[in-house]
Amino acid sequence: MKKKARILLFTGDGKGKTTAALGIVLRAVGHRMPTYVLQFIKHDASTGELAALSLLPYVTLRQMGRGFVPPATHPAFPAHRRAAEAALQKAQAVVKSRRYKVVILDEICNALAKKLITQKAVVAMLKGSPADKIIVLTGRGAQQSLIKLADTVTEMICLKHGFETGRPAEKGVEC
Repeated sequence: MKKKARILLFTGDGKGKTTAALGIVLRAVGHRMPTYVLQFIKHDASTGELAALSLLPYVTLRQMGRGFVPPATHPAFPAHRRAAEAALQKAQAVVKSRRYKVVILDEICNALAKKLITQKAVVAMLKGSPADKIIVLTGRGAQQSLIKLADTVTEMICLKHGFETGRPAEKGVEC
């Protein structure tokens, strides 16, 4: 059996996809494994995750998104697509790089679902990944092609969420 990159996928409508990926980051840091976290959609320098990761050795984080993605008919949509395409190019370079052992592609599934990037390009990147890489994909609406490629797939299911009862996003929990 040919050795291939380890691919983990955290998807679903429930909370905790990025949080699970950040757990992988903590384990990697504990083993002094250079890690790159690339966020495809997020664009908020004030999040707790950004602040925490900036304090950790062996971790590089880059937000390349433009925030919440509008409908494809909205005038701002092409800028979101360009940002996601640039993020995918960066992801391809990081995955091929010998510098990083662990690569987190946060919200890449969202970027695919919103048609900001193509399934073909993402699958090609994953299939061409060096065997020594650990790649973690997150986001809602994971496509079957990604589920098939992944070694481990976890679906987060929301049974109840504070937003439903009017509880706002809270530092340390949602941001």
